[in-house]
Amino acid sequence: MQTLSGNALVICIFSIILVPLAGTGLALINTGLGRSRSAAHAMLSALCAVAVAAFVYFVIGFAWQGVYGGPAHSFTVAGKSWSWLGADRFMLRGVTFDGSTISLIVCLQFFSVGLAAQIPLGSGADRWRLRAICASSALLAGVTYPLFAHWAWGGGWLSQLGMQFGLGNGFIDVGGAGAIQVVGGLTALSMTWILGARHGKFEPSGMSAAVPGHNTVFVLLGCMLAFLGWLGLDTAGAILFAAAEPTRIVLIAVNNLLAAGTAMVSSVILTGVRFGKPDASLAANGFICGLVAVSCSCAMISPLFAIAIGMVAGLIVPLSVEWLDRLLVDDPGGAISVHAVGGLWGLLAAGLFVHNKPGQWAAQLAGVAALLGVIFPLTYGLNWLLNLVYRQRVSLDGERHGLDMHELGAGAYPESAQSNDFLHH
Repeated sequence: MQTLSGNALVICIFSIILVPLAGTGLALINTGLGRSRSAAHAMLSALCAVAVAAFVYFVIGFAWQGVYGGPAHSFTVAGKSWSWLGADRFMLRGVTFDGSTISLIVCLQFFSVGLAAQIPLGSGADRWRLRAICASSALLAGVTYPLFAHWAWGGGWLSQLGMQFGLGNGFIDVGGAGAIQVVGGLTALSMTWILGARHGKFEPSGMSAAVPGHNTVFVLLGCMLAFLGWLGLDTAGAILFAAAEPTRIVLIAVNNLLAAGTAMVSSVILTGVRFGKPDASLAANGFICGLVAVSCSCAMISPLFAIAIGMVAGLIVPLSVEWLDRLLVDDPGGAISVHAVGGLWGLLAAGLFVHNKPGQWAAQLAGVAALLGVIFPLTYGLNWLLNLVYRQRVSLDGERHGLDMHELGAGAYPESAQSNDFLHH
């Protein structure tokens, strides 16, 4: 495990402190894209998801994720040992919070797992029960997140592909495009299938009815806050997981801005051409998708490649949202398109644009296969079982009256706002 220099330590700590702003931004985006009668529920759900994820990660999550070079469960194939799960002590026993590299990784991971747990909230908006959200967040923080994070960051088999098979540097994921974004996005996809569509979203003929978000200002403000959080997330990830020099923060900041900005402009242009006028919510999701996609390789590519990644990400969002609508998948916050599809594109883009060693493309493809072939079925299966034990969807009456009144007993806005929202939907 590397020991950070004084400058790297200061920059890393400051970057980690910025990461919660990414979660704040996502909470505002998910709230703004939902209905006003569930706004308070959406914000409280974000806080609960972060709190539950942190607790479960403290108890078992970090032990199963582990760190590079730490104790792990392994299996042997063809004479080579492959690590598949961490074997550290539960409840962070043995971790000293003294500014060491391990303590910084633990701190960053607490914020990262909370961010991943917030991603599915956008897909389950207006119909996902608060207690079920807490239970689902516990599954993510205790099982699926630490499992893939070990493979990618904790010395697991994906990171070993370079050493064992000569596939580039092994699987790379500097800022968590796979470990955070795709894991959260695949959980979002699982929840849309388990919960089903909102009542009134799809007509009997299969046509999709527009259900606009109630506060676009929240959504756009969320993008600005998320950008600051992403700078911290990608910088800390680059220093801790890719051994990047502190001076790389300049390249990371430029790449993040270029990717997010290009993605937003691409979404504005595409929606303007298709619908006659730009769509603000899709443009905002395009902005976030650019950040998601560039996270994987932000410290390892040139600004030109960051622009290319952002351009594709901005086109992905409107097309993916439309495609999911046609498949009768109701995702109010666009979490599947932004985080799952955008994150997968970022992982593949790293294989295209990072040329440190031959075979990087194959290593990235192995990571994508692991996410889709193992993590997604596991995520869906765990939440499906949870739904059998404790129904995750609110009742029809609760959805009609809004989750604020049904689950919290009070609304986020005055009665006039609640009434107008009810009449329009």
